[in-house]
Amino acid sequence: MRSIPAPMQSAAAAQSPATLPEPASARTPSAADAELQRLVRRMLELLGEDPDRPGLAATPRRVANALRWLTRGYGRDALDAVAGAIFEERHDSMVLVRGIELYSLCEHHMLPFFGQAHVAYIPDGRIVGLSKIARVVDVFARRLQVQERLTDQVADALMRVLRPRGVAVVVEARHLCMMMRGVEKQNSKTITSAVRGVFATEPAVREEFLRHALHGA
Repeated sequence: MRSIPAPMQSAAAAQSPATLPEPASARTPSAADAELQRLVRRMLELLGEDPDRPGLAATPRRVANALRWLTRGYGRDALDAVAGAIFEERHDSMVLVRGIELYSLCEHHMLPFFGQAHVAYIPDGRIVGLSKIARVVDVFARRLQVQERLTDQVADALMRVLRPRGVAVVVEARHLCMMMRGVEKQNSKTITSAVRGVFATEPAVREEFLRHALHGA
């Protein structure tokens, strides 16, 4: 099995562990982070809280750091996520990774939605390390999202970087914007799908995927 060379890493990606930047919580805040902290502090004031009381004194920093973490998919690309893990291999049957945990933020209310992604592809002379499929999901989940777009983005990205015969993605998720506010439906679950290539053109292939993905058969 021969690895297909990946694009040259950026200087930041090539840094040794000894030269990696400190975690954001240990650094002096950037201008953007400082502004974000000021906005969180002001939000607390508008909600009627005292941002200087002990329990909230560090909340603006914590919230800013959390939002950076939860939206870290911005500035990342699916090609970087799979770099160095695409291999030439003569395998022409479906490869499916089920139950990939995902956490994202609804862009309408900035409340979490979470669930699982089931991702399959049929290779055309190239396979990818299985963990990289989960990393591609994270690239798009860690942004302000809607589930429909997230599903399409994962499918389109894998088609672009792997050039397979086809890709299929199903996402099952629960949305806190429906569970803890609004209609308050605790048992609702949203399922979205995206099919590309042979999964779209060949019903038997699509049915096999859905049977494995949704029923584990």
